[in-house]
This record gives sequence, C-alpha cells and structure tokens, in this order.
Amino acid sequence: MHIAILTFEGYNELDSLIALGVLNRVTTDGWRVTLATPGPRVTSMNGVVIEQMSTLEDACAADAVIVGSGIATREVTEDPAIMNVLRGLDPSRQLIAAQCSGALVLARLGLLDSVPACTDLTTKPWVVAAGVEVLQQPFYAEGNIATAGGCLASHYLAAWIIARLKDRDAATDALHYVAPVGEKQEYVDRAWRNIAPYLPAPAPAHSDLDRSIHAREDRAREFKGREINRRVLPRATAEQPHLIS
Repeated sequence: MHIAILTFEGYNELDSLIALGVLNRVTTDGWRVTLATPGPRVTSMNGVVIEQMSTLEDACAADAVIVGSGIATREVTEDPAIMNVLRGLDPSRQLIAAQCSGALVLARLGLLDSVPACTDLTTKPWVVAAGVEVLQQPFYAEGNIATAGGCLASHYLAAWIIARLKDRDAATDALHYVAPVGEKQEYVDRAWRNIAPYLPAPAPAHSDLDRSIHAREDRAREFKGREINRRVLPRATAEQPHLIS
C-alpha cells in the first residue's frame, strides 16, 4: 500500500509530518508512506526543507492520498502544471483526504461537488466561495473522500486511512502510541468518536457468515432430497409394490 502526502512550497509542518508519523506506525510489509512534492525539495512556512520522496504523478497512482496544507495553497490551485497532474486523483480507486486548506485543492478539482467539507478557519471563506458547504467540526468523510480542519486534526485523517486500508485495531495502536501519557485512552476514544461514524459498516464476522452459508447449503440438500423422493417413490410403488410397506 502506498500513501502519499501532497506537500507543497510553504507547507504546514504539522499537517504533513504528523500524518507521516502516525501512518508510519503501521509496519506491514509493503506499507509505504511518502511526501509527494512538485519538485526535488520544498520549504515549509517555517523554513523546514524536505527532499522529495515521491512525485505528484506517483501520488495519483497511490492507494491513498492526503492533500496537505500550507500558506501557498491558493497559489497551488492557480498553477496549471500542478492542477493538471492532480486531475489524475480518482476517489473511485483511491482514498483521498485533505487537511485544512487541502480542501480548497479538492474543491477546485471538483472532488467536493455535493460533499461537505472540514477546513481551517482561514481557508473557510475560500472553500465556501468555491461552492462547498463547510462544517463546524474537525473531521468528515463520505465514501472515499475525507477532510479535516485544524492542524491537530491531522491524526484523524491518518487513523481513517489506516482503518480503511488495514483495520481499526492498527489505527487504534497508532493513535495510542502518539497520544500523551496519562491521556491515551481519552485521546483514542475522542478520535474514534470523530472518525467511527464515517467508516463503512463492518462485514459480518466469519463465524456468522459461515453459519449462514452452511444453513443455505443444508436447505438446498434437503430440498433436493425431497425432489428425488417425490420422483422415485411413485415409480417404486407401481413397479415393485412389495417394496413398499
């Protein structure tokens, strides 16, 4: 599984790097988390320079994508070279999440049509102007699209992705690891209160499914047996009456 975090010039460290840390708590073989940048390196709003781990084109082919936030998001949405690449994002085949002003990117890509979103207070007027309803809550997901508002809501997006791509237990473990000592259970419980309503309903337990399948097979065999008896017994009565008491 490849999870790409879109990280642009002027990026917010909390938005990209907290998600990077939480997502990397999963150690399953093949689980890969990268910072996807438009060039070889980008500099944060506070001067932190990071090297490119994957390209925007790589992100469009990833299993999940987080669109990070920053002080230059409006400039990103006005850059044809970047936006033309990002039109390759497709929620029909990948999870797509946006942190804070990342919601503006999704809005400009047309991925939030009829889907409400969460964002930060600074970005809210721009997202509203793009025709998207902005919710007064930290996290929202619909189908394969999720948004979060406020830098310290970034772990909600990370946990949502882990729960969707792996399982809820792995997401709980990741949240528990990063939670403050003495507040871990409270922290995890609060996260699930925000995330759980937007997760798909769990599949039936294997034992219940197996019982259902076996019950159907038993009914089919019973029906087949009755059909055989109904065809055979009348012939036996006519041809060999001594076999029928």
